[in-house]
Parts: sequence; structure tokens; C-alpha cells
Amino acid sequence: MTPTLTPPARAPRSARLGLRATPQQEAILRRAADAAHKSLTDFILDSACHAAEQTLLDQRLFMVTGSQYGALMDALDAPPKDNPGLRDLFARQAPWDAA
Repeated sequence: MTPTLTPPARAPRSARLGLRATPQQEAILRRAADAAHKSLTDFILDSACHAAEQTLLDQRLFMVTGSQYGALMDALDAPPKDNPGLRDLFARQAPWDAA
């Protein structure tokens, strides 16, 4: 289940948001709110929160094809390749451990 950022409908609203719209934007928002049987405020908040959640999820969720997923799993399951630079780095003493 995906956590939601949208507060429950019963939560008291104390934050005030202001915005300006063109008459055409207001008209389409009102028509859509009416079609959804919601108040204009509820419609705008629900739509904005949904868009915000999608934007945040896009930062964490990556959609790939089946072949791309298979290639990733193959790469993760493959034995590690020798990396002399990385081996050298891990062989050094950490600066904060030095006396």
C-alpha cells in the first residue's frame, strides 16, 4: 500500500493557500468540481495533492520493461568484477581512525 500525503478529510484546515487564476481557468475548475460533486476548494486541494504525490513518487519509483528488469537482476546476481582502485581505497585506514 502506498502511503498518502493527502490529509484525511476530517482533519481541520488551518493553513491558508492563495492563488490567482484566469476566468477561463476558474470556469473549468468549477465545471470539473461540479462534475466530481465536490466543492471548488476540495477539488483543487485533492487535485493538487494527487499531483504532488505523483511528483514525489516519480523521484523514487522507476518503471522499466521486463527486459530491463531482467538485465538489472542479471547484473546484480553476477559475481563482482575486480576493481583495484576500490580494493586500494578499502585497504586504507580511515582518517578518523588515525592516531
